[in-house]
Amino acid sequence: MNKKAVIKKGNINFREVKKFEEISPHWWNVEGKFKPLHRINPLRLDYVLEKTNGLFSKKVLDVGCGGGIFSESMAKESAEVTGLDMGKKLLKIARLHALETGVSVNYIHSTVEAHACKHTGIYDIVTCMEMLEHVPDPFSVVFACSKLVKSDGHVFFSTLNRNLKSYLFAVIFAEKLFKIIPEGTHSHRKFIRPSELMRMIDRTDLQVSGIAGLHYNPVTDNCRFSSSVDINYIVHCQKF
Repeated sequence: MNKKAVIKKGNINFREVKKFEEISPHWWNVEGKFKPLHRINPLRLDYVLEKTNGLFSKKVLDVGCGGGIFSESMAKESAEVTGLDMGKKLLKIARLHALETGVSVNYIHSTVEAHACKHTGIYDIVTCMEMLEHVPDPFSVVFACSKLVKSDGHVFFSTLNRNLKSYLFAVIFAEKLFKIIPEGTHSHRKFIRPSELMRMIDRTDLQVSGIAGLHYNPVTDNCRFSSSVDINYIVHCQKF
């Protein structure tokens, strides 16, 4: 397998950063523009808790943390959480909300690649939720995550599959018809097929331990796990 080190410090899509910064004031409105993210967050947390046997006192890195929804939920499970993002306005929102709720999270303005250069192998758990499809080179992020986690540690990637069904549900229905997320949130061509993500992971020291589909129904407002990975899916990896 080719495990050549690829660390790209400039792996940033500034249009994507700006796009999310412009809607950052809505981040913590549970019935607003990020409603699906709030609904699916407990499902992601349950998956991480199950695969890691809990987060108590574990050192966790949340890559692409945005306004801190997932970071805060892990910190509430007594994890020592660091959140990374390139959106300064997003991090401001995250820090303010953490102050309001009394949750301790260390938020850092940095790319994961730059962070990996200085913090190799220090995290028990690394999470990267809905971020890979927003960067120019997703493999660079995957590789950096593999460098940041300890041996016997866990890494989680959540992203969107690229097919006709995901285009219909994640773009046409969610953005244009139901308008449950802001239009322009997703670029279907940047979605990542599970087979493509597996090939990226194979080029690192990580090994895939599990994969599950995550489904949100906007009509019933319910989320559930599924054996189908046609739209959203989450991958659990371990470093041996």
